[in-house]
Amino acid sequence: MLKLKTKSEFLKVYNQGEKIFGYFQLIYFKKNNFKKNRLGVVASKKTGNAVCRNKLKRLFREIFRGQDKNLKQGYDIVFIAKKNAGDNFKNLKLSMVEKDSIKIFKRANILI
Repeated sequence: MLKLKTKSEFLKVYNQGEKIFGYFQLIYFKKNNFKKNRLGVVASKKTGNAVCRNKLKRLFREIFRGQDKNLKQGYDIVFIAKKNAGDNFKNLKLSMVEKDSIKIFKRANILI
């Protein structure tokens, strides 16, 4: 899995890409010049404490790993955790967040 690492890479996706809101996350995506998808995950302090933020980031990375073969290739994708995901993180299941992500990917037209 390729990752977005620098601030300039994230800013390029934010400024030039499209965004779609879900219940638990906001996803930005932009076409890149690579043959593979790259992932960025953001969970701010507004989302919750460190335990909460790390759990959300792990969930988002796992969803990306599972869905990467079903996504069109050549995109930069940034998952941003929303506050209500942090509020419900103790009851949050992978399947709940995955359903939300799949809906977003369908609306974005990047799901095969």
